[in-house]
Amino acid sequence: MRDASETRRKIQHEALRLFVDRGVGGTTTRDLAQAAGIAEGTLYRHYESKDALVWDLFSTHYATFAHRLTARASKCETFAAKLAAIVAEFCRFFDAEPVLFRFLMLAQHQALPRITNDSDNPVEVVQTIIATAIGRGEIPAQPTGLAATMVLGLLLQPAIGLVYGRVEPPFSQYAETIATACLKALGSDHHA
Repeated sequence: MRDASETRRKIQHEALRLFVDRGVGGTTTRDLAQAAGIAEGTLYRHYESKDALVWDLFSTHYATFAHRLTARASKCETFAAKLAAIVAEFCRFFDAEPVLFRFLMLAQHQALPRITNDSDNPVEVVQTIIATAIGRGEIPAQPTGLAATMVLGLLLQPAIGLVYGRVEPPFSQYAETIATACLKALGSDHHA
């Protein structure tokens, strides 16, 4: 008999793979159970629905990623260094865990409305670092929400290019270029 935590990990692993390969809407609970090697009823002992599984995967990994960004940025003094560290972590995450990264990109439209604006949110982490930089005079005053979404766009669009073969991997090779573009977009005269 399988350990319950082992079964849950298997469900999560297979769900990530299937959600990325087929999309959340294209994956049934039957598909999930079959891939995990369990009965469909067993799946429901761990998750009340496919949506509950999506939410658990997204909210857990999204918060973990936010904490990784905060940890990387906290080791840096200047905004340019913090931004470079955040960009490098995005790129490293994509290279190290492409299925998980793709899942977070895929599921964000379904899950983001339920995410709170706190330290467990990567967008909030970026926005807070930008607000601090504005307050310290490191970048010009600007709407922090817009500035954060511009930075995230400069990160996520190349990641989408990697997913679809329009950009050559690994993502990490572009970290400095992306960080420099982010600084320029925010009006900074510093370099990454």
